[in-house]
Amino acid sequence: MSLHHLPRRKFRATHREERGITTAEYAVGTAAGAGLAGLLYKLLTGGFGDQLLKTLFDHVLGLLGIG
Repeated sequence: MSLHHLPRRKFRATHREERGITTAEYAVGTAAGAGLAGLLYKLLTGGFGDQLLKTLFDHVLGLLGIG
């Protein structure tokens, strides 16, 4: 069934309702991304992050035969 057969009023109402849902999904995605970025920042700037980066760096140097 094509959209040309639907009454215009019903199609417009459905379209308006979905537009708000999409905006809410973007807001949730943005909040989740900001939360993850904050968590990573805290982990990598603390003592745990320093040790993790040093271990990773030493491992990569060992794989390359430099360290």
